[in-house]
Amino acid sequence: MYPNESVPLPQVQMQVHPTLDAKEDALQHIEELILQLLNMLCVAQPRSVQDVEERVQKTFPHPIDKWAIADAQSAIEKRKRRNPLLLPVDKIHPLLKEVLGYKVDYHVSLYIVAVLEYISADILKLAGNYVGNIRHYEISQQDIKVSMCADKVLMDMFDQEEDIGLVSQCTEEPSSSGEVTYDDLVRLEIAEERQYLRELDLIIKVFRNHFLSNNKIFTPQDVEVIFSNILDIHELTVKLLGLIEDAVEMTADGSPHPLVGSCFEDLAEEQAFDPYETLSQDILNKNFHEHFNSLMSRPTVGLYFQSIAEGFKEAVQYVLPQLMMVPVYHCMHYFELLQQLQEHSEDQDDRECLKQAITALLNLQCSVERIYTKHQPRRKPGEPMYRLYSRQVRSKQLAIKRMNEIQKSIDGWEGKDIGQCCSEFILEGPLLRAGAKHERHNFLFDGLMISCKANQSSRLPGSGSGAEYRLKEKFVLRKIRIADRDGDAASELRHAFELVGKDENIAVFCARTAEEKAAWMAALVTLQYRSTLDRMLDSVLQHEEQAQPLRLPAPEVYRFAVQDSEENIVFEDRVQSKTGIPIIKGGTVVKLIERLTYHMYADPNFVRTFLTTYRSFCKPQELLSLLIDRIDIPEPEPTEADRQALWNGDQPMAAELQRFRKEYVQPVQLRVLNVFRQWVEHHFYDFENDLELRSRLEEYITSKSMRKWVESINKIIKRKLQTQANGVSHSITFESPPPPIEWHISRAGQLDTFDLMTLHPIEIARQLTLLESELYRAVRPSELVGSVWTKEDKEKNSPNLLRMILPAAPRPPLGPRRVAVFTRVIEVLQVFQELNNFNGVLEVVSAINSVPVYRLDHTFEAVPERKKKILEEAVELSQDHFKKYLAKLKSINPPCVPFFGIYLTNILKTEEGNPDHLKRHGKELINFSKRRKVAEITGEIQQYQNQPYCLKQEHDVRRFFENLNPMGNMSEKDFYDYLFNKSQEIEPRNCRQPPRFVSRSAGSPPWLCVSPVMGLRHFWTGAPSYSQIKAMGKSEWMPNDHAEHLGVTNGDTATLKEIDFHGTANPGFQLNIPR
Repeated sequence: MYPNESVPLPQVQMQVHPTLDAKEDALQHIEELILQLLNMLCVAQPRSVQDVEERVQKTFPHPIDKWAIADAQSAIEKRKRRNPLLLPVDKIHPLLKEVLGYKVDYHVSLYIVAVLEYISADILKLAGNYVGNIRHYEISQQDIKVSMCADKVLMDMFDQEEDIGLVSQCTEEPSSSGEVTYDDLVRLEIAEERQYLRELDLIIKVFRNHFLSNNKIFTPQDVEVIFSNILDIHELTVKLLGLIEDAVEMTADGSPHPLVGSCFEDLAEEQAFDPYETLSQDILNKNFHEHFNSLMSRPTVGLYFQSIAEGFKEAVQYVLPQLMMVPVYHCMHYFELLQQLQEHSEDQDDRECLKQAITALLNLQCSVERIYTKHQPRRKPGEPMYRLYSRQVRSKQLAIKRMNEIQKSIDGWEGKDIGQCCSEFILEGPLLRAGAKHERHNFLFDGLMISCKANQSSRLPGSGSGAEYRLKEKFVLRKIRIADRDGDAASELRHAFELVGKDENIAVFCARTAEEKAAWMAALVTLQYRSTLDRMLDSVLQHEEQAQPLRLPAPEVYRFAVQDSEENIVFEDRVQSKTGIPIIKGGTVVKLIERLTYHMYADPNFVRTFLTTYRSFCKPQELLSLLIDRIDIPEPEPTEADRQALWNGDQPMAAELQRFRKEYVQPVQLRVLNVFRQWVEHHFYDFENDLELRSRLEEYITSKSMRKWVESINKIIKRKLQTQANGVSHSITFESPPPPIEWHISRAGQLDTFDLMTLHPIEIARQLTLLESELYRAVRPSELVGSVWTKEDKEKNSPNLLRMILPAAPRPPLGPRRVAVFTRVIEVLQVFQELNNFNGVLEVVSAINSVPVYRLDHTFEAVPERKKKILEEAVELSQDHFKKYLAKLKSINPPCVPFFGIYLTNILKTEEGNPDHLKRHGKELINFSKRRKVAEITGEIQQYQNQPYCLKQEHDVRRFFENLNPMGNMSEKDFYDYLFNKSQEIEPRNCRQPPRFVSRSAGSPPWLCVSPVMGLRHFWTGAPSYSQIKAMGKSEWMPNDHAEHLGVTNGDTATLKEIDFHGTANPGFQLNIPR
């Protein structure tokens, strides 16, 4: 069905977990389960809605049958107005007719589809919660199987064999094999706080609410004694989690990690953690247990809780007291966490905040630990603390290791490994098995209970087996039912409980004390009824959300409250791979601003793309005005019924306004401030160029009450202004010192003698690379969006880009010494390649491929073969759509200077090949998909802008190249004509050999001799005599006008490493300088 889209499960998944994605194998697995369920419902050949309902009641485990029926009945009611289901009833209705062989009433089909949709949503919700707990972003088939293994209700419904466990699905976090980092601690803490908050919600909204709802049985004092100040703890947890998430969202790019120290410091100074001391005193006091046990011993209390749901009485009696201990454990966890964060923090201010928080909480820590030690028995080393939800997030590998150790300690183990059917070790300890002579040692996992006998032979010297225990019994938890047993106080079975199998076989186990029995029952009841409790909590939360919908201001007074429609926003078919956030295709400016600061989630990718590209459809002043309008949110107006209630003295909107401020106003304000921070951090040039814009921003944020975030923005502005005033700092620390400056004939300070032939080719390439790298790194993304470098205001909008691309036309080697100069250029190109200066390489290739140079066949023939090969390799980089260049760019490590031309070409193609606006229902929407493509290209540019070269700048050489002006006052056309004419003068068209050029020196020119034997250069004012030539041995000679070109004066001598001269009739030369 799924491949043919008759069952659009992706839509169900998006409704249940909009921030997650689901793999195809996961959806196919759910489809198989749904078809299995459909077959189960159709076996009874239902002809009416009542038939289907009866079948559900008979085959579905309790309490999922009740909720599935309620959903189906609701669907039939809503059908009168519109189709409320995502699964296609119209497609499944004719299929049911074919399968059953008779005409089926449409309402029957609707009812069946509603049941199927409820179960598919339930499975996806369960799997999504599991995936979220292990901090993954995609639901796989494996995740569905693992999560269903932990859910007895679903396992019973589909009667599956559990063949999946932690061993087969364990994927460790990146840092789990090494030392934990500050980032890891923060991410783990956010996951921990979310699970802890859900446990608090369960205490308050499921257990406490059922106490409150029956005031005939329970008094306000009963509620206060049992639940203490749990509401204060819940309020603190919500506040702390919000602060930590805000700190992560507002992390500055320059910060080594999120700074959460201030979150704890602020709350600690407010004494916000003090409720933990009160709760610890109340829950660990013996009066709590006496009062609680007295309540639970009343028959009316037991009957009341039994009437709510199967197993709920046992959950209240055994799980609730353990749940009330969770805040005590969690408070002690905070003390350990603060120490760990302080040890791993790399920020001085953050460490100081954490130190202050630790100091402020010291009295609380001492008090809580003293209370705990006084009233709670000492725990065995490694004994797990009770938690309703698994902590696999922290200890997958430890769980595997522990399960393997236990299995090795059991003699006679048969069947599947523990790790194949369990994912968590829960509890171990002695229990007496009724009817057995000796006490058993028992191990409890989330899927199995194993009962063993101590292996006496293993303790004897020389015994063959090293196993400590011998296997007696295994109980698969999903195939048994836990039953409490009230024994006589004098009986041996007074602390007993039963494991009842499906065949009604009963195994009775007895604990030594009431406390031990309570611990075993709490663990067993939790495992058996956790999914039921979860569904009860989800039902309450959903009901609360429906009862108190998030009411927004009217669109007439707040334009960002307009409902989404195809006339104002459209989305891509896909979502972001890791976050599941929808990707915007197009929208109005107002809708784009709304999504930029959306109240439901943060979208860092969208913020980055928007701030890079917004100038193509919106001016900076307009953006600031829109953001200010966005943050100033009016409260929703009361309805007529609200006004009437207010007139009567009630507060009908109090709860709605509280939710509105918490879930809408606060997130929007935070995200607007985050956009301000990102704007000044990464695009401060908008404020440099517009003082009014900067003053408006500073004036506005100063008036806001969110002190911490406003201070961070002001700090960035001050830092940027200080950098602007002092100039950009170039003091960068490298691991090794830069190489020394290479000199050839010219030396430092001799600017008059600098030339391509007198400077060292290595240093020429280095200094040009430094210059081009600085120009490349200075280009801003905003200079590229909208092809602004091609338009009238290009000098204003793209100044750095123009500086980058204008020098990219070096003067070709056209002159009498062209072979030598040409060869030197290739040597510089060779160093460019070694430095990964691709822009320089392709500039040289471009110059050599220009018509005035490309036509010089005789010059090319005179170039040595080795140099030709270097040039050919460089030319290949630009061939076949730069295929080799792109492959090489991906393979090298920065620093580098990429070729800018390819980026500009891709941006131009994107800009010209996509419209600026999308037309929807007669309205024009900004084509944000186009802007995203351009931003992806600018992102590629930016990734190479961070790493500078470890090279030393030689100021004289730098000044020489910066002052070069080969074009003079000529226009580009005149300069090109000049080069072409010069090219024809040197090598006329169709000439067999190039003409000779007369030396510029009058009379008999001086000559320079370089002796490979003596390594000396000598000058003569006239032609050398035969004896002088003979005395120098194997030497080559050249006229002195070329010696002058080398910057050598008459009569000067110096040692040369190696110089080869080529040609006398066509006097050129080549320098080969070993590096």
